[in-house]
Parts: sequence; C-alpha cells; structure tokens
Amino acid sequence: MSRGRTIPDQDITGDSAGGISRRAALAGAVGLTASTSGCVRQLRSVVNRDDIQQLSVTITTLSADGDRESIRLAREIATVLEAVGIDVAIEMQADEEFLRTVLINHDFDLYVGRHPGDTDPDFLYEMLHSLYADESGWQNPFGFTNLLLDDLLEAQRDADGDERRDAVEDILEALSIEQPFVPICTPIEHRLVRDDRFDGWDAGHLATRTGYLGLEPQTDDSAEQLRVVHTDARPSQNLNPLNAEYRGRGTVTDLLYDSLVADLVAEDGTHTLEPWLADGWEWTDESTLRVTLRPDCTFHDGVSVTADDVVFTYRLLDDTALGTSTSPAPAPRYRGAVEAIDDIDAQSEDSLELTVETGQAVGERALTVPILPEHHWSDRATPATVPGVRVAQGTTQAVVTDNIPPIGSGPFQYGTHTEREHVTLERFDEHFTRRDGVELPAPTVEAVRIEINPRSTSAMQLLENDNADVTSSILESYVIEDVEEPDGVRLLESPSWTFYHLGFNARRAPFGNPRFRQVVAQLIDKAWLVDDVFHGHANPIATPLTDEWVPDHLAWNGSDPETPFLGSNGEVDVDAARTAFEEAGFRYDADGNLRVRQ
Repeated sequence: MSRGRTIPDQDITGDSAGGISRRAALAGAVGLTASTSGCVRQLRSVVNRDDIQQLSVTITTLSADGDRESIRLAREIATVLEAVGIDVAIEMQADEEFLRTVLINHDFDLYVGRHPGDTDPDFLYEMLHSLYADESGWQNPFGFTNLLLDDLLEAQRDADGDERRDAVEDILEALSIEQPFVPICTPIEHRLVRDDRFDGWDAGHLATRTGYLGLEPQTDDSAEQLRVVHTDARPSQNLNPLNAEYRGRGTVTDLLYDSLVADLVAEDGTHTLEPWLADGWEWTDESTLRVTLRPDCTFHDGVSVTADDVVFTYRLLDDTALGTSTSPAPAPRYRGAVEAIDDIDAQSEDSLELTVETGQAVGERALTVPILPEHHWSDRATPATVPGVRVAQGTTQAVVTDNIPPIGSGPFQYGTHTEREHVTLERFDEHFTRRDGVELPAPTVEAVRIEINPRSTSAMQLLENDNADVTSSILESYVIEDVEEPDGVRLLESPSWTFYHLGFNARRAPFGNPRFRQVVAQLIDKAWLVDDVFHGHANPIATPLTDEWVPDHLAWNGSDPETPFLGSNGEVDVDAARTAFEEAGFRYDADGNLRVRQ
C-alpha cells in the first residue's frame, strides 16, 4: 500500500528577504509562465496550418432528471465558450452512465457535475495525484499529472497541525495556477422534515448516518418506520459499497456497514472522528496505530466481526484481485484511504496493528472505510463477467456485483427492495449502539423505507401530505422559494462540502495545457451562476475546500482572487477573452474561431 516515493526538499514555505516567494516558486515549478508576447503571435502565423482547425469540444453532464443544476451550468458555460470562438456540443447522460463515462471510461472532453468532496482536504490526494491518473473512480478522473503537485499532496498527508495547514495552502496556491478543474460553487442543502413525527433532525447531518440515527419518534406509528423519499433510484438498483457509478456520498452504505471510526458530522457541518466499530485506538509510536474492536459484534448473518475481517477489507480495497492478477486491481472507491496504510496485521481476534504511511491526522481518517465480511467477499476477487458487456482487463466481481442482499454489521440490515421503487432497511437489534453505556446515536425505528421519487416537487408533496418524513436528497434550488411549511413540516438548511465544478480531460489536447485551463476558468462568472442557476441557494467558491481550510488570500471575496471573471454580470468580454487565449499561445482565424492543432 506504500507510495514508495520520497518528498524532495523544496523552499516554498514563505517569503524571505532576498529570496523567492512561495507563490513565485509554485508558479515557476508548476509550469505556468508569463504571458506570451505579441511577437510570438506573429511567428506562429508562418507555421504550417494544414492540421489546425477550430476547437470543438463536448461538455458531458447529467440530464435534467439527474441534476437540473448541472445541465443549466453546462448550457451557460457552453454559451460563453461559443461566444469566444469554440464549437460546443452538450451530451446529457443519466446518473450511472455519466459516472461510467467520466470515472470509468474517461471518455470526455469537459464535464460539469458535483464532486462528493469531504470535510478533510486529503480527498485532494485521491482526486489529483498522478499515481491515479489511469485508475477508475473519483481518483483523478482528469488524468492530471504534475510532479510538484504530487509532492505537495504527499506533504499534507505526512504533516499534522500547523505544518499540515501550511501544506494545504501550498496545494491551493498550486491549484489556482494549474486549474485541473474549475470549482464553481457549493450548494446550500435544503430538505423537508416532519417535526410532528420525529424530533432530533438538527442533531446530525442528513447526508451522513448521524442524520438517521438517534431520532426521537413522536408517535407510536413513527417508531415503526422512518419514511424517506429519495430522488435518485440507484440505491434501489445496486448496494455495492465499492461501485463508483452507483454510490454518491454513501449514506446508505454507512447505515448498512460499520467503519472502525465514524466521521460524525453535526447539522451545522462541524465534525469529529469518534470510535465506532473500534472500541478505541492509540498511537504506540509515530507510525504505528493499534486498534481494538468492540467485543461481540456480528455481521447481519450472525457471523462474528473479527480483526481478520478488517485486515481482509483493507487488502481487498488495495487490490480487489487479492494478488491473483498480474497487476493490482484497486477498488474504485476508498483508494486514498487505504493508500495511507503501509501494512496491517491482526494481533488477536479483536485487535490489530496498522503501520501508517502518513501523518496521524490522515492515518486516523483511513479508519473510516466500511468493513466487509471476508466470508462474503473473498470469492469476489475473481475476474468479472457481465453478460453482454465487455469489461476492462483486471476488473473483478467485487467491483461489478450489485451486492444484493448486502451483508454488513451496520445499524440497519437489508430488508426488501424493488428496483426504481424502494429499498427497505430493518433495524439490526444486535448493533453495539443499542447497548447500555454506549453514547453514540443509535437506530430508534424498526425500519427505514427509502421510496424512490424522481422529482423534488413530487417528493415535497409526499411529505406535505404526510406520506413521508424526510426528503433525503437535496431539494433542487428552483423549488425552494415555493416550499410550503404546513403544520409539522420544516425546511431544514444544512452546509455542504460537495461542490459543482467544470472538469477537464487532461489526456486530450488542449485540455492538458494549464494556460488553456486558466483562461477557461476566467470565462466562468461564478457569482452570476449562483444567482441565475441556483437562485442564490449556493455559495461561489475559489477553492474546493471548506472555509476552515482556505487562507484569506484564496477565499472568495466577491470574485475569484486568482482567476477573476473576464466580463461582468454573466456577459463575457469577448475581446478580453480572445486576447487572453492569444497570450496563452492560441490563435484565431479571420472568422473569430479559436483554432488548435488537431
């Protein structure tokens, strides 16, 4: 699991007298240099033009049924690109098709969508490290490679405290130069809840397991079933925690599967790492983590959860072929987490020891992956076979199985499902959170029925008519102003760590050119898009991290401090944009078309 790389010494820690600033060092090392002069433009005019054509791009995004905001963002971005001489087509796809195209097949030019993000900046390691440029999943879908940024990403993993905060700042400064993707905004999450049937909605964030545990039923009827309405059908079709095409944030996974440690997120967005399946952990030295499991825990089928299951899980996530293939087949999810672990061994039935490759902060977050039962998953380390579908070499059954019925050890167990209609989970009464003396949120209802309803408007109607208790999916922004709150119904507002963004496929020209990406970033009026597309129910951003990690000079200040919009009120200054492209090394024909070498 080790990276097997060392971090070279680099003096980019700050300004000093007679020295070079961190910002200047990053700019030079990352590779973005000063603007191209006009004389270079003249030189370029004598170059052979036979293979130079107008730039044509396709923006891949979700359909309106999948994510109305994504398609509207894509259309606005397409309009701006067309205004500056780029030929643009938009390809709309369903949720799983979109994720398969972008995350698995990498078959796109540009895409617009929402990244799951995280409350901790280490997700950027998985998202951008060049080691993952050819892997499937949310790890580096852009195919972006930059050795300096690799070093910065590793540096923040290996650090703790203020040193780590400084390393994260270095990463954000490098991203502002390279723009491997353009962060646009974070949505303000709105959901409807019924206060007359449950109390405690404000105790946990409804994008996590804590939002559905510890609720206090207000009636005998509500104690029997929590009625959830969800606009995404995928949880009713596939319950494989490793599948990147069907998993979003993994809320259902967290209800079905335990992790050693839980990232408990409060409704206000604050979060803490707390022991979950683990009874506790301790650092015996700087790189050795000893974990003790809670006693007498079982999977839903009655088989005991042991340290061997934990060891198996981390080895499966690192290589779903378990060493039987000619090359490793890492899981398309949780890749960054397991990369933090260099070795893991069971010391006894209920204790294990992990050798951590990173700093302690990142090492502890590596304990948040779902623990899988070895007796159900060991035979899935075989080559995948999907009737009528050609799968990539190295793909295993562990990745393609729908995993229905799922067997975990979480607070709820699988009950029934009907594709595109519902999935029902039943309370797992033997779960450790229901034991006396365990001060963690526990399941309080006998069952959770997740009904699938594709539209925010009809989902809201179910709740307003007392046919549902909570809209678990984020309500689409255009409906917020029309929300009614009859007696017993409340609109709940929560912070988000997900973010909308424009992604570039750096495997294709000219998207691998940082100069091109930076000019495109300046064509996006994020503040205007928040007002026009999200009706104000989002926050424009200059970086993909939550506010606590963003230094003041990189924070949104009414505009992007590094790539300010070339225009105003959503209208791009075409002349300024063309000049920016030309100074970046590109040129236009007599008809105003941006031309590139094909």
